[in-house]
Amino acid sequence: MIVLPAIDLKQGRCVRLLQGRFDQETVYGHDPAAMARRWVEAGAEWLHLVDLNGSVGRKPVNQEAILAIRGAVSIKLELGGGIRTLETIDFYLEQGLDRVILGTAAQQDPDLVRQAARGYPGRIAIGIDARDGRVMVDGWTRDGGLAELDLARRYEDLGIAALIYTDIARDGMQTGPNIDRTRALARAVQIPVIASGGVKDLDDIRALRPLEADGVIGVISGKALYEGSLDFAQAKALAAS
Repeated sequence: MIVLPAIDLKQGRCVRLLQGRFDQETVYGHDPAAMARRWVEAGAEWLHLVDLNGSVGRKPVNQEAILAIRGAVSIKLELGGGIRTLETIDFYLEQGLDRVILGTAAQQDPDLVRQAARGYPGRIAIGIDARDGRVMVDGWTRDGGLAELDLARRYEDLGIAALIYTDIARDGMQTGPNIDRTRALARAVQIPVIASGGVKDLDDIRALRPLEADGVIGVISGKALYEGSLDFAQAKALAAS
């Protein structure tokens, strides 16, 4: 299991939101490339990037910051937020990002997901952002009309790289990941799962480790790493042990 530090981008800054609420933000830095280098120096193998403005604006917004990160580090990058067209997918993957995450598009445009998965095998992930088992879309602002397991099963046969599963109610709250729902999702499909939302400390990494047997291959952490309740080096070592 790997640990992926999160860099959430809002108006070119590194921020964290509480439960995805734009009126509840904490700014952690004004130089995304420098933040990326910080995690590389700590030993990160992947970074999880989110264009928050793009997620609600329905189109890319923070491209400059994203490309600055790509130019600053050589580790693997995955990106979500505002990716709704094949042209946007082409752009980011051709610019050297390793994986793009389709969230709202996965719920609303299955043909786009299929086309992207065929064109970029192993480089397309599906973001499942859920509240009480229901998939939320458009920057977590509304119910997309599907249950989380139904969305996951929709793309079982496409060679999707991973499902990025976020329990919105726990995101940024440091109340612990939703172990039961993460396990249920991993057991329901053959697609690897990356857990997100609620991680606070090493105990949460310990709680997630047994889920590796069910197909949970990674965990994303943001606020806990930035505020120091989770040490990245210790978390990486524990997750990999």
